[in-house]
Amino acid sequence: MLIIENLTKVYPNGFKALDNVSIEVPDGQFVALIGLSGSGKSTLLRCINRLIEPTEGRILWNGVDITRASDEEVRQIRRRIGMIFQQFNLVKRSKVITNVLSGRLGYINPVYSFINYFPPKDKQDALASLARVGIQDQAYKKASALSGGQQQRVGIARALMQNPELMLADEPVSSLDPATSHSVMKYLDDLNKNDGITILCSLHFLSLARAYADRVIALKDGIVEFDGLPGEIDNQRFKEIYGEDAIEVGVS
Repeated sequence: MLIIENLTKVYPNGFKALDNVSIEVPDGQFVALIGLSGSGKSTLLRCINRLIEPTEGRILWNGVDITRASDEEVRQIRRRIGMIFQQFNLVKRSKVITNVLSGRLGYINPVYSFINYFPPKDKQDALASLARVGIQDQAYKKASALSGGQQQRVGIARALMQNPELMLADEPVSSLDPATSHSVMKYLDDLNKNDGITILCSLHFLSLARAYADRVIALKDGIVEFDGLPGEIDNQRFKEIYGEDAIEVGVS
């Protein structure tokens, strides 16, 4: 269970990205975070794994207070929280398999990471993770040689190497075309349905949230505007979330 209590984040310039947000996410749920750019979606995800420090409030995961964890405790917590980024965050000049193996850095001796040494079992698991997302044949190519959709699948394979219980996906399909977006979302759906991994995924398009999420949480100006089933967002709710002039568009 992930419990977020009265979470607030104010940046040094005075911008309040999150304003007293409280959410509970049961294990195994697929949650879509929606809202306009700047609504607080990315800040919320990054507060959960302490990439961003909250200003106030608490984040509890499986009974552990992440917001008060020491640096070493955070390192241990992050082992079990996968992160998928909008811009893939790959080392483009490195081979695909090397990027995937970086998901094991929290588990190996730091000395080994400097010399890029990974146990044979990790290499086998990396190839298996790439096979899981359909690109094992790309393992020894440079990441820069892959398409955007393939690079995002490398990001998913890398996150899988952590054996995560919770996956945070920060607008993972915003730079992809509609067909590729669905392809990537289907892999996340598979991890949720078949592996029981809890997914929190920020999205711009409501249509994707309706297609894949069990639950939708909409943020507006750092406040929870809606929390419920995807099908409960009618035209009026949509305008409350995105503004009166908004027109629902996206991939079908």
